[in-house]
Amino acid sequence: MTGNSTDALLTVGDFIRWAASRFQAAGLHFGHGTDNAVDEAAALVLGSLHLPPDLHAAYFGCRLDGDERERLFARIDERVSRRRPVPYILGEAWFCGLAFAVDETVLIPRSPIAELIESGFAPWMDPDRLQRIADVGTGSGCIAIAIALALPGAQVDALDNSPAALLSARDNARRHGVDDRVAVRESDLLDAIPPGPVLDLIVSNPPYVEAAAMAALPPEYRHEPREALAAGDDGLDAVRRLLPQAARRLNDHGLLVCEIGHGAAAFEAAFPDLPVTWIEFEHGGQGVFVIDAQTLRRAEATLTRANPTE
Repeated sequence: MTGNSTDALLTVGDFIRWAASRFQAAGLHFGHGTDNAVDEAAALVLGSLHLPPDLHAAYFGCRLDGDERERLFARIDERVSRRRPVPYILGEAWFCGLAFAVDETVLIPRSPIAELIESGFAPWMDPDRLQRIADVGTGSGCIAIAIALALPGAQVDALDNSPAALLSARDNARRHGVDDRVAVRESDLLDAIPPGPVLDLIVSNPPYVEAAAMAALPPEYRHEPREALAAGDDGLDAVRRLLPQAARRLNDHGLLVCEIGHGAAAFEAAFPDLPVTWIEFEHGGQGVFVIDAQTLRRAEATLTRANPTE
């Protein structure tokens, strides 16, 4: 692995530069925490060395030992040859400033909902009124756990229908010390919570990728669980089922926060009379809407007719 062309790679900075050049030349796709080759290389190199992602550049001149260099050669090659996302290579992803264990059984955390969590969902909700919250499609548990840490008075139901994802969420909840307030439960959307006005807030990042986009996914995204991405011809299969369920479980002051990515146009075509508010994020991201319980209830009959299974 360490022939003449790579013998000169000795420092943290050397490997970041070299990896970035390889990633760029290979035409890799970025989107699992970074959007360019340099940041991707830094994430892989620093993560592999157990160094913080915001390591000061003064340390980039530090020399690596032989084992560290071999580990980096192997992981950089894996990123290029297998197109495997960096968080899966590292077994760890960052969300809301927190580290979560991840593997190919769960999506890699990257939701703009993080910005809402950090603000306590203000101004959309009064953080002091948030006592019971459901995270629908919890995956690794990152949203539910970040909420529990941001809102110490809240109880959070972390719901998913994947047994492997539930194991991941439970492990992460224990890792962050919130397993007493994050109830990880097997559930098809909100089915595990009986109908009734019990929830102050529902947060969901459900499957929302339409069939055409699924067929065109870059190789990096094909490492993620298909069932957590694919949502029918228009990407709204899960959302059609979620809306009437949410209407029956939110209390009077409750709110639904739902992410559908690039599906805003499809959503507005499917629900032209449903007045949702699309959030504008300060730090980037799109495709997240909010809708209050009263509006959902007024539309419940229509929503149920649109999805006869509910």
